[in-house]
Order: sequence, then C-alpha cells, then structure tokens
Amino acid sequence: MADTEPGSTEPRSTEPGNTEPRSTEPEAADGEDGPPGPPASDDESGTGGAGGNRDAEGEAEATRRTRRRTRIRRTAIAVLLVLLVPLLTAETALRVNYMGDPADGTYTRNRDAMWLGHAWVDGRKDDADLAAFARRVKATGIRDLYVHTGPMEHDGTLPKSLYPKARWLVDAVHRELPGVRVQAFLGDVLATESPDGMRLEKPATRAAVVDSARQVLDVGYDGVHLDLEPLHSGDGDYLSLLDDVRAVTRGRDAQLSVAAHQIDPLPGFHSFWGTVAGHPKWWSQEFFGQVARRVDQIAVMSYDTMQPLESLYGGYVAQQTSLALEVTPPTTHLLMGLPFYHENRFGHWNHAETVAAAVRGVRLGLSRTDADRERFGVAAYIDFAATEQDWASYRDGWVR
Repeated sequence: MADTEPGSTEPRSTEPGNTEPRSTEPEAADGEDGPPGPPASDDESGTGGAGGNRDAEGEAEATRRTRRRTRIRRTAIAVLLVLLVPLLTAETALRVNYMGDPADGTYTRNRDAMWLGHAWVDGRKDDADLAAFARRVKATGIRDLYVHTGPMEHDGTLPKSLYPKARWLVDAVHRELPGVRVQAFLGDVLATESPDGMRLEKPATRAAVVDSARQVLDVGYDGVHLDLEPLHSGDGDYLSLLDDVRAVTRGRDAQLSVAAHQIDPLPGFHSFWGTVAGHPKWWSQEFFGQVARRVDQIAVMSYDTMQPLESLYGGYVAQQTSLALEVTPPTTHLLMGLPFYHENRFGHWNHAETVAAAVRGVRLGLSRTDADRERFGVAAYIDFAATEQDWASYRDGWVR
C-alpha cells in the first residue's frame, strides 16, 4: 500500500542584460567567430539563466524523496511478507490437516460433558426444565455437567447466596439422569492482564479457593470444575492450587476438572502473541501436560480461535486434539470443546466455528494420535445458547 514533483515555478530573471560599453573592435565578418564574451556569472552557468541551479536542486530533492519513498515501500513489503508467509503457511497446514477420513470407531466413548448456565442453581429453572433437558441428554454421550455456581470473589470466597437451588439440581439430575455427574463450575477473572481480579500469588486467596471447593462438595456436587482466566502459561501458583484442591476432592471421592487454554499451535507462540497483543492466550504443550497430570478431567476451550473458514477451524481443532493427546496421561479424562454458541467478532466467526467442523476435527486428531484412547470425549459450551443444529451436528457426527 510515483509521485512526481512539480517543476520549478520560479520566474526567469528579469534583470537587464550586459550594460558594459560596446567594444571598439571591428565586428567580425560573416562566418567568423566573434571575440569571446565575458564569463557567465556563477548562478547562470549552463542552466539557462538566473534560477537554473534552483531548478536542478529541486529536481535532485524530488529524486531523493522518490528514492526514500521507494525504500520505505520496499521495507513495508518485506515486513508484510515476513508476517504473511508464515501465516499463510500455517493456514495451509491447517487446511491440509482437515483432509482425510477419520478412523472407524472414533465416536463417543460416553464420556462427554456440557457447560450449563447459572439459571440452573439460582431459581430460574424448575422441574419441567430439567425434564426437557433430561430427554435431550439421554440419547447422547454426556456424563458430566459443569454447572456455573460462581463466580468466586476476587479473594477466592464463594457467597452461598449465589446457588440456592444447587441441592435441588444435584438430586434431580441423579434422579432423572442416573450416572450423570454434576460438578460446580467455579470461575473468576485473574489479575494477570489488568489490575482487577483474583491474585493466585497470594496464599490466602488460594486457601480461600480450596475452602470454596469444600463448600460446594458439602452441598452435594460430584466435583469441582475450575475456570480461571486469563491464565498464563507456566503459572506455578495455579499448579500449587490444583494440588491443594485435588487433595480435597480425592478425600471426598469427587472429581477435579478444569477448563484449559489452547496449546501453542507453533512452539513458543504464546510468548510471541503476548508480546504483540498483550494477551498470551495459549499454553505451552509442556504446561498443558503439567496441568493434565494434576486433575481428573481437562476440557480444552477449543473455540474462539480467530479462524475465518470452517475448514481452517476444523484443521485447528484436529491439531489441538493431537497436541493435547500427546501430553495428557491416559488416566486423565481429556475433553475437546464444541462451540454451542453463536457470535461474530474477530476471535470467533460463527460461519467458521461450527459444531460439525469441530467434531470432524476432533475425530481426525483422535484418529491420527490415539484412536483407542478410552478416557476421551467432547464438551459442549453452553446449554442456553445451543441451537437444534448444534445438537444435530453433535449427534450425527459424534454420537451416531
């Protein structure tokens, strides 16, 4: 993303010509050269009179400006190519990653999950709502429900007033959907990219989160599901928190599950993106593995990927599935997120991030990396935004 400079508009000199007295020498005959005239003044030499040097200087300056603009344009093009070539290469790789056929048998293991909104525990939902939901879920592989029960306060505490109908929900699900677990979805914003939020570096805050976990297990929940964002890769305080919470859940024979960030699509990409955008977004594959070893279930939030096409999104999910499988121990239950919601913004294009593309991507990644993995499933986000098409794509592509 050639200028031409206008020529000099300075008027020619209007000074009178040479006024010296005429020579007394005889005039030259026709065909003969006359005597040499007086030397030209410095500002008139060879350029056609007064202002001639200024014209030359103007043309030289125009040339310098043109060359400078050319250098700037070439530099800009080079920078653009440096950025675009790797991007186009990566996008091409994602498109290729979406090609091929999933292996036979890469369908639900009846270990799927779904995130549910806060309305299920604050009094807005009733028995009729649960009965309708149960009818829909019974024909699927969903066995875990992550029910929004927070958010926690920034100090890690959880007001009991937020979930007055939690006991009703747990009992009703156990009655209507035997074998389905209900986990308390506890989240908060971390103060990693702004001055406000939860600070995991404070021991008192981590201790309060552990107490909040005990609190929801006392209500009857089958597990604790943590979703703390934005959580930067390598956060040792988070790992310490997971160790402490898991000690509590194990003592109660309950589940500890987490919502996990996506894994670096290229090595070290979270560092690059953090520098460019101030939001690292991804985790290193190593850190993902460290988290996975500390929990019973890890659900990848494999949406909000910035991918503009369905094929690229599906290829991205296939890649994420493979990366996660490589570092998740077989004893940990790995789930890949499905976008049961619909938005159009830079990070999430509704026409691209479809359930159908995500399911196909999951199956491709599973096929190529660990087709027989037993503790594996998908997790749908979120119930109140789901459409009939979302449910149909999940059933037709994954449940069969």
